[in-house]
Amino acid sequence: MAYTTIDKPTDYFNTKLWNGNSVNNTAITGVGFAPDFVWGKQRTSTENHQLLDIIRGANNCLFSNLNNAAVQDSNILNSFDSDGFTLGNQDQLNDTGDTYVGWSWKANGAGSANTDGSINTVKTSANTTSGFSISKFVGSGGAATVGHGLGVAPKVIIVKYLGGEANWGVYHQSLGNTGALFLDLTGTVGSSGDYWNSTSPTSTVFSVNTFSGFNYNGGNMIAYCFAEKKGFSKFGSFVGNGEPIGDAPFIYTGFKPAWVMIKSSSYAESWSITDNRRLGYNGDSAFLKADSSQAEATDLVNPNLLSNGFSLQTNDNVYNKNGQTYIYMAFAESPFVTSTGIPSTAG
Repeated sequence: MAYTTIDKPTDYFNTKLWNGNSVNNTAITGVGFAPDFVWGKQRTSTENHQLLDIIRGANNCLFSNLNNAAVQDSNILNSFDSDGFTLGNQDQLNDTGDTYVGWSWKANGAGSANTDGSINTVKTSANTTSGFSISKFVGSGGAATVGHGLGVAPKVIIVKYLGGEANWGVYHQSLGNTGALFLDLTGTVGSSGDYWNSTSPTSTVFSVNTFSGFNYNGGNMIAYCFAEKKGFSKFGSFVGNGEPIGDAPFIYTGFKPAWVMIKSSSYAESWSITDNRRLGYNGDSAFLKADSSQAEATDLVNPNLLSNGFSLQTNDNVYNKNGQTYIYMAFAESPFVTSTGIPSTAG
């Protein structure tokens, strides 16, 4: 029995905190690998989320809380490095007196074209071990398939049109192949065959259709694909019961989570992000919203991150409204059981 294929999750995902200093070429080290996707956020003030990846380049910014086109800015993130990344001197990620968080994922470097789908990607960077890939492609405006390079079907796909205003599309296996949520919006799940062509992803491709936000005709698109890996990542759903601490749901993941993002698919609420580095879990209270530029909030008790999953600590609607369905994405700090069958020391 394989308990996990990844004994050290920080080889593929990690969270870093830093204090801004407004100095150009400030190196953030200790990530543990060369990141291919960095999602950064100012914690103490109101700034947009900054999403950057190796395929678009370090100076090409997207914002999870906005539907805006990608923006070229050479002073936000200067480079992806062997053990982290180098900041510019802009307020978004490096303002004196403010604190920041950066979530990093490892794909497979600069990537190359993928020809598995009816649309050949410009570049795909895929890490089959951790189940994460980045694909840039030019939309067709009609039913088509796009190669993701993972070798197994992804359970989550996040896609964005780069050239203009369009909401961030989110495919989550729990929503089915006609369902979509939007990362920059608080709304409930939409259903249409125009999103994913009513077709579930396969081991080689995911499907798109006529909805322009996911497949803009002639437009540059970016897709982040996540396949589930035992002991490292889990993408599922649960139903809230409206009960407070002690009786609220526990969600088993098979690992101690390092990062969890939760969104109700049936009730209009924000995408709430908890990680194991900031205050905001296991009794503390500070959370960030993927769909909002606001600073860390303290009006909500975040989940407890436990050795084998996470437990909800509130009956707040963001996490646990009675009878409402929630989806989540979770990445590991440490597996509950190592690849050799030895229980982890994670608390």
